[in-house]
Amino acid sequence: MVQNGRMEGLFIRRAGGRDAEDVSRIRVRSWQWAYRGLMADSVLDGLSVADGVEGWRRGLARQDRWTWIAECDGVPCGFAATGPTTDAAAAPGTAEIYAVYLEPERVGSGVGRELFETAVRNLRHVGFSRALLWVLESNERARRFYGSAGWTVDGVVKDEDWYGHVIREVRYSIEL
Repeated sequence: MVQNGRMEGLFIRRAGGRDAEDVSRIRVRSWQWAYRGLMADSVLDGLSVADGVEGWRRGLARQDRWTWIAECDGVPCGFAATGPTTDAAAAPGTAEIYAVYLEPERVGSGVGRELFETAVRNLRHVGFSRALLWVLESNERARRFYGSAGWTVDGVVKDEDWYGHVIREVRYSIEL
């Protein structure tokens, strides 16, 4: 499914292996911007685009996962990664939004909303009935974004070890 964005200069398409470096770059730049002050600077400053490329190449090749890449005026500027949930306790038919990241200068431009809506529409289209996602408890910007899209906190929290630092995540969910 290829989706032309409604915004001038925005094109959203399914990502492939050739996009691995762009996806890794967007993830690193997004983390360094969005998580500054929420995670240790040493962790953020130590992130490497090169270290993530091969993992993204493998992930993008999976047929049971869908990663959407946004191009702004022909340049990759964001991505959303989705697929079956990794949460063993979730009900059958549940999908997960694994990641939604934008180049920092695109935050607040509407690109993220278009990208997110494309990803959710695809999950519905391929037959999922429910979706969930995890977000840093302290990431108020992201929490407002998901709440404004109709997602709700469902009461599940988890503590994760990210690069040697424990962070708390809260789960959001929605019926598709």
